Amino acid sequence: MCGIVGYIGARPALPILLEGLYKLEYRGYDSSGVVLHTEWGLQVFRTPGKIRDLENLTRGASAPYPLGIGHTRWATHGKPSESNAHPHLDCKGLYAVVHNGIIENHMELRKELVGRGHTITSETDTELIAHLLEEQEKPPLEALLSIRGRLAGYYAFAVLRRDDPDTLWAARLGPPLLIGLGEGETYLASDYMAILAHTKKVILLEDQDVAEVKAGGVRVFDRDGREVQRPVQTLQWDALQAEKGGFRHFMLKEIHEQPQAIRNSYDGKICMEEPRMDLEGFDALRNIDRVLIAACGTSWHAGLVGKFYLEQLARVPVEVQYASELRYRRPILTPETLMLGISQSGETADTIASLRLGLEAGCPVASVCNVQGSQIHRMSTAAVLTQAGPEIGVASTKAFTTQLIALFLLALWWRQKRGEGIRPLYDALLALPHLMDRVLRTEAQVQELARLFFRKRDFLYLGRGVNYPIALEGALKLKEISYIHAEGYPAGEMKHGPIALIDETMPIVAVATPGDIHAKMMANMEEVKARDGILIGIVGEGDGQTASICDHAIEVPVTHPLLQPVVNIVPLQLLAYHIAVKLGCDVDQPRNLAKSVTVE
Repeated sequence: MCGIVGYIGARPALPILLEGLYKLEYRGYDSSGVVLHTEWGLQVFRTPGKIRDLENLTRGASAPYPLGIGHTRWATHGKPSESNAHPHLDCKGLYAVVHNGIIENHMELRKELVGRGHTITSETDTELIAHLLEEQEKPPLEALLSIRGRLAGYYAFAVLRRDDPDTLWAARLGPPLLIGLGEGETYLASDYMAILAHTKKVILLEDQDVAEVKAGGVRVFDRDGREVQRPVQTLQWDALQAEKGGFRHFMLKEIHEQPQAIRNSYDGKICMEEPRMDLEGFDALRNIDRVLIAACGTSWHAGLVGKFYLEQLARVPVEVQYASELRYRRPILTPETLMLGISQSGETADTIASLRLGLEAGCPVASVCNVQGSQIHRMSTAAVLTQAGPEIGVASTKAFTTQLIALFLLALWWRQKRGEGIRPLYDALLALPHLMDRVLRTEAQVQELARLFFRKRDFLYLGRGVNYPIALEGALKLKEISYIHAEGYPAGEMKHGPIALIDETMPIVAVATPGDIHAKMMANMEEVKARDGILIGIVGEGDGQTASICDHAIEVPVTHPLLQPVVNIVPLQLLAYHIAVKLGCDVDQPRNLAKSVTVE
């Protein structure tokens, strides 16, 4: 969602800020801005639209000012406009603020500030922070510590003060914020990607930290204003991983990276000499009699597949909940309930809140995520890091398939602890990257299907058993990047409503690879054909009988039925991608969406 980048050092700040903002485009945004600390005061540039519009706006600001902050905004309070874009100043121009998150008591604060004579020029909750700071009449650290108690909700913000040309200030409660350490220069960012090209040494701020950031170093203060030491971590990602590498879009590159991402995700977690799992931290989990999975969006679909893995292989009952709903329920939680959060970024606000419920109830907490040191990773007693590398496309692809691998590894680990054999499953896992390479060869056929069907406005995706979540995920991919209405449905439930939609104009995508209920799936496909639906089948290689039912059949390599979803999703990702390209959509940055949802 919103992105923050800051710089203080000896070099001109503006090019570094713009570069960082471009790196943050993938998070989703509708406006952007920068503020530079100049000899005339705090100079602000901001505009709705793309970052290239901001770059054009700043072309006259060529002076080498070495201190500044940039921001990309994803609208929450107030429509996308110049006046609502960040940064925001107070009436006197003393403070400039950029902010991620939501100040939940903004209406009360606005009324109070206006009553005290402040002129508020935007619809945002962010501007109120600048006004609150200005009226403190205290040094910046004391002012920041003073106003935090006035702010309800979650926030990460960065601050410049007009009469302090040597310091950048930051505070965090909820959304991520990190400090990058360079030689004689220091960076601030809400996301590793903004600063990865400059430094890999970072400090992750904890909740309620306030940071004083100078070119020569950083001081961090806790909620009580006491100076504390936060560890310096070294990022494992490489800046080249965040480039397109010759592909037209990041999404297509990331689809093609899945064979290697899967291999990376199990390397180091299995013994190559014998079928044995080694998952750090999970041995400490004892007496678990139930798993509650909390996730959102694509990660929720991964959780649905994970339910099959854990119940069938580990024989432990699993419940999968939308984190955005779970956090507002009163779930039955006991110390024997494992709370398992799934999140690509490790910073998803609703998932974090759900895991906090578990911690408060005394539950052990575990996670599947892609970012070491993220909030969810740090909250967890045990974690499986997916090792997908940076995922820039907003529509998740390799993060999803590596989440499935992580959940499969967990199920195998659990099964092994029960004293049951895992050899056939282990062998199938090791063969999977090769099968993923093979399924990518269907791209030309999928591209032709995209040419045939990109003008359709409705799609129905069907699957059964462990492939039902793949139908959901395939439909979600199409919706996200092409803006075509698509619905995923359990094929056995088709007769209870969606069958009414089927006619000769409706494309139905059926995930119909071999498995225990393949015959049932074929019967559902026959029902589609009896109503003249256009049937597109994902079928196993050499399965001529199933392919003969379809108008169009994409044959995919066959593996163990529980790992088949990892293969089956690839042509559905490619179909969504090529349809979106045919429609001229912004594939990597679809409208209204954000990569990391750090607010409700």
